Amino acid sequence: MADGESKAEGESKAERLNRELKELNDELRVALPGVQVLFAFLLGVPFTARFEDVTELQRDAYFASFVCATAASVFLIAPSVMHRIQWRRRDKERLIRTSNTFALIGASLLALAMTGVVFVVTDLLFAAAEAAAVAGATAGLVVAIWYAVPLYWRLTDDPGDYD
Repeated sequence: MADGESKAEGESKAERLNRELKELNDELRVALPGVQVLFAFLLGVPFTARFEDVTELQRDAYFASFVCATAASVFLIAPSVMHRIQWRRRDKERLIRTSNTFALIGASLLALAMTGVVFVVTDLLFAAAEAAAVAGATAGLVVAIWYAVPLYWRLTDDPGDYD
């Protein structure tokens, strides 16, 4: 039985919500270090000697990536803050639904930030055409693995298999 499935036929709503909240928190623990490392890297880039030599396109791509990484951090950290503020308010279902949405938005912003950084780094090493191709391939890979596969599963799964 997969982690996302009911542990037992008799799982109560409270038990299900507790499990779903734990699963969400575990998933965020995977995403957060990645976005934090990327954000830290992006914070330091403008202070390097080579940053003065970037083109306007590279500067724009860097800034877009920086903003996306910042927003991704906000959305991925938000569920923890919301949980603290809603502590013992007995409203886990709303917290889980909102946090799930925020996690998806945060992951999407992280994907945009990663793609932008791939473009900037590749453009520094090669030409804009190669950078666009590699960034496009990166975006395509993210869309395929992070979104298309699970959406395909969602569309083709038997609805009776859901909690």
